[in-house]
Amino acid sequence: MELIRVTMDDAEELWKMQVEAFSELLERYQDYDTNPANETIDRVRIRLEQPSTYYYFIMSGGVKVGAIRVIDIHDGSRKRISPIFIMKEHRGHGLAQEAISAVEKIHGSTHWQLDTILQEAGNCHLYEKMGYRRTGKSEVINERMTIVDYEKE
Repeated sequence: MELIRVTMDDAEELWKMQVEAFSELLERYQDYDTNPANETIDRVRIRLEQPSTYYYFIMSGGVKVGAIRVIDIHDGSRKRISPIFIMKEHRGHGLAQEAISAVEKIHGSTHWQLDTILQEAGNCHLYEKMGYRRTGKSEVINERMTIVDYEKE
């Protein structure tokens, strides 16, 4: 697994991958206001222009298998992962775990935050295995879905 920095030239490819990767969750939870599958390409472009945003393609065997976005303001505040995704056909091989470890090597191994869907037990397990702990803060999005916050010191 390796990470390759996403550029503005990659915006459309990144957006298409994101829509495909999150579409199943959008259908399951119907979280139209928060799900990355429902974002426009312009939203992805705006994020790519942000000086504190670092998007990386997650590569495996020379193939783009997903992506991860890190928000790192470099001011001592918590770094944030939002979003991370692995394409459906590449899930279950530890690639998300490797990608998180890789961005922690690049951006520092401490002082992180992220959030995930409480009902997605696999995601919660992954983050907890990686040393992230629930903060106790959560937000009910709808009757199907609750977002829970995690931090790593």
